[in-house]
Amino acid sequence: MADRYAVIGNPIEHSKSPLIHAAFACQTSQDIEYGCILAPLDGFREAVLGFRNAGGKGLNVTVPFKLEAFRMATRLTLRAQDAEAVNTLKFEGDCILGDNTDGAGLVADIQQNHGGIIANRRVLLLGAGGAARGVIRPLLDRRPASLTLANRSVDKAVSLQRHFGGITVSAYEALPGQTFDIVINATSAGLTDTALPITSDLFSPNVLAYDMVYGRETPFMRKAREQGATVADGLGMLVEQAAESFFIWRGVRPETASVIQQLRG
Repeated sequence: MADRYAVIGNPIEHSKSPLIHAAFACQTSQDIEYGCILAPLDGFREAVLGFRNAGGKGLNVTVPFKLEAFRMATRLTLRAQDAEAVNTLKFEGDCILGDNTDGAGLVADIQQNHGGIIANRRVLLLGAGGAARGVIRPLLDRRPASLTLANRSVDKAVSLQRHFGGITVSAYEALPGQTFDIVINATSAGLTDTALPITSDLFSPNVLAYDMVYGRETPFMRKAREQGATVADGLGMLVEQAAESFFIWRGVRPETASVIQQLRG
């Protein structure tokens, strides 16, 4: 029988993960089944254990359960510990391995699909919530010239600075006049079409403006595009983080460019 995997969340009907992993399995000749699990908001643990006990091998975890998955894991990778959230579970006997592949997905998308070089570049990360926390260590591991964190609440950004080190903190109002090579929006502002308090001089034709939101043109993306910046959304990150999960489960690293192209089509 095929090994079983799934994505678990609430809501879940919008998930592209089954399409992505089906494509990965086809190209790598892996015999797997991948489905969706709609877990009750108060029934995540029971749903996970039920899937594992029925022979399931691993799960992708999406909103709103990443913190619960973090607490449920019996062993955590370093990047999951840094993120304090888990989006990938692997079942190994009695062990529940928790990992977070979001940061690896972001870095891979920037470097492989958008020609971005992070090493020795000035990087600005907007936001200090869970999405930002999950990508800080992978960004730092690429040795940027600087990594600046800007957030509405500077105290929250300072807290991450203390945890990770190697970060510069800036208030939004202090950004004008500063120059960056890569600007990453890790806030959820784009989901509500909310404009961030940033000025147009952050962007130029030499800047890569990356929004983790996908499937829509956000105010952040529009502002960057108007200034001639190279603009990217988070669809590639979605595929790349899925590829990292697939590698954790199967030990095979799938090709991603064709899958990204398929989803955009």
